[in-house]
Amino acid sequence: MPVLTRLIPSPVVVDIRAGALDDLGGVLADERISHSGKLAVAVSGGSGARLRDRVAPSLPGADWYEVGGGTLDDAIKLAGAMKGGHYDAVVGLGGGKIIDCAKFAAARVGLPLVAVPTNLAHDGLCSPVATLDNDAGRGSYGVPNPIAVVIDLDVVRAAPARFVRAGIGDAVSNVSAIADWELANRIKGEKIDGLAAAMARQAGEAVLRHPGGIGDNDFLQVLAEALVLTGIAMSVSGDSRPASGACHEINHAFDLLFPTRAASHGEQCGLGAAFAMYLRGAHEESAHMAEVLRRHGLPVLPEEIGFTPEEFFRAVEFAPQTRPGRYTILEHLDLKTDQIKDLYADYVKAIGS
Repeated sequence: MPVLTRLIPSPVVVDIRAGALDDLGGVLADERISHSGKLAVAVSGGSGARLRDRVAPSLPGADWYEVGGGTLDDAIKLAGAMKGGHYDAVVGLGGGKIIDCAKFAAARVGLPLVAVPTNLAHDGLCSPVATLDNDAGRGSYGVPNPIAVVIDLDVVRAAPARFVRAGIGDAVSNVSAIADWELANRIKGEKIDGLAAAMARQAGEAVLRHPGGIGDNDFLQVLAEALVLTGIAMSVSGDSRPASGACHEINHAFDLLFPTRAASHGEQCGLGAAFAMYLRGAHEESAHMAEVLRRHGLPVLPEEIGFTPEEFFRAVEFAPQTRPGRYTILEHLDLKTDQIKDLYADYVKAIGS
């Protein structure tokens, strides 16, 4: 008889609630992640460091490591500092850069990673990827999923609102990314992992359809869960396909063409997703996505993040070069500048002001 089930790489613990940070030590002990309490805690000089006094009493056996930034060198340096510490696990406490550094360092020294994000800016908090700056620009490195994810809603609500908005854009862009995956299946025969697609799509739709705002606990809960599910979806599929299509190609194009002016990852992905939905003829869906992004204070036009339409046209035309081998609506249409310009004018009319 064939094996009819599969093992899904996912965290042992996902604790998303107000006050979760205060129970961190107990959760790790109860779930047998750290009986001894011997932990290496990586923090930034910002949000993580500010929370140290609050968290330290519940982690009396922990050693604390302040990480300078989000580079590959920072992650390697962290791994070297932790080597020989005989820790049970590594805790990454802070924003995305610190979580990614801690992911890479934990993998390098063979320890499980506990992700404790202090904001909801993107779906990398539970993904099997560490994105780190290197000498060539920026690289993505495969790492194990976190063994635990602890998200305190009080902490993420206290973070600057732009971080929550960025997470909304990243989550909503799943809807466009799955449409691109389905297009690649129809045109190129690319295999779709149905479970990964279902998880990523439902995560995006949950955020897209929720009536709440960034100050509501209920909405923050849904957003946090969506970002975690998206990370697990990427683990299930073995790559970023469930959450990365034309939307992310446009985002990468902004980063590469205008590295000193690029907006946040989530802002660019949300804008890219709304435009990509229009390109594929899903005009009502595009207009609805734009309406939701606007309601949350996210951009839907390039001028809203400091780019001219001409610069946007350039980014859209360049975007397919950022992910060779990935087939999206951009590769399918193979648009030139004049075509992009005409379609953009139609998009602006369709989404209104």
